[in-house]
Amino acid sequence: MIRLSIIEFNEVRYRYPLSDYEVLKGVTFKIKRGDKVALIGTNGSGKTTILKHMNGLLKPHSGNVLIDGVDTRRAKVSDLARKVGMVFQNPNQQLFAQTCWEEVTFAMRNFSFPEEEISKRAEGVLKSFGLWDYRNESPFLLSAGEKKRLGLASVLVYEPKILVMDEPTSGQDVAQKKKIGELIQGFKGDAVIVSTHDLDFVARYFDRVMIVENGRLVADGQAREIFYNGSLEKFGLLEPQVVTISKGLGIGGNPLTVEDLVKEFKEGQRT
Repeated sequence: MIRLSIIEFNEVRYRYPLSDYEVLKGVTFKIKRGDKVALIGTNGSGKTTILKHMNGLLKPHSGNVLIDGVDTRRAKVSDLARKVGMVFQNPNQQLFAQTCWEEVTFAMRNFSFPEEEISKRAEGVLKSFGLWDYRNESPFLLSAGEKKRLGLASVLVYEPKILVMDEPTSGQDVAQKKKIGELIQGFKGDAVIVSTHDLDFVARYFDRVMIVENGRLVADGQAREIFYNGSLEKFGLLEPQVVTISKGLGIGGNPLTVEDLVKEFKEGQRT
């Protein structure tokens, strides 16, 4: 039987070691196959902690997390990693190999990919992210933005079923943000979950938005609804530029992209 939900959080509570403070306070949600979800919220709201529960790096103190029906408390992180590829916010916590080539080939070798397939995929992903010329260089000699792209490349290369990214656009220019967005749109796995403060990026590439505040899930819905119903202001978040412009000009249709904004404006001019 095919499960509709690929990720399930059921009343998840968590506190870090040597702390009595609950970072997550009964978080419950389901993510279905095909979902592309953006987690947003202020710093310290619990977004990264939620992401780390998705690949078993953290285990709930109560409640449970199911990944494709498997309880993470009973699964090894190494087993979950084949299904859940996670790109860390700080690439220095993720990168470890002596060369960029070794970085992007490590997981594939660990998962017993054929050597010919490893070379083909590694070359393709390094070229795609503009890192081919650095393939024999140390990852730690790269710029912050290049390290971020290398971390993403090292996960995408083995095609996990679930892609989890923490602040993927930080340190990236407009062209690289577009490339990351296009990768998300074209991702052929089961689900993409991103934590980010870049709400312009969210407006363009994500349909579903969840707001996390003080360890609780306080809003969950379609991006168009969340961005126009006052939820952002209520929880101290700045709305995307397109939303601000649309409201300021009194444009209908609740556009989320510049293209939608222009279309709605032109249609308003004709009426």
